[in-house]
Amino acid sequence: MRTDRTITNKKPDITIRDYDKGTGMLIDTASSGDTNVITKEAEKILDLTIEIRRLLHVKTKVIPVPTGATGTISKSFGQHMIKVPGKHEIKELQKTAILGTAYKLREVLT
Repeated sequence: MRTDRTITNKKPDITIRDYDKGTGMLIDTASSGDTNVITKEAEKILDLTIEIRRLLHVKTKVIPVPTGATGTISKSFGQHMIKVPGKHEIKELQKTAILGTAYKLREVLT
């Protein structure tokens, strides 16, 4: 996504825009170290919401979906996942994060 200034989180993973209502929903995922999950969540909400509202003049809802390398999630993770359309299992998302970390470790250690 092109912006006037440099921001660290300028490429959301999933973008849903309703042209009739003038609204947008950005779903942004992230994998980080377990201690950075809450920081990542706040960064994504603040940076993306401000830029989208300023540039596109639409009401925007940012849904952060950060998970730690070992499946760590924030306390508000469940509240964010309710806003995402479709069926989701938090345990499955955590399992995917753990399997991804295990895969990378196997690559490095062998």
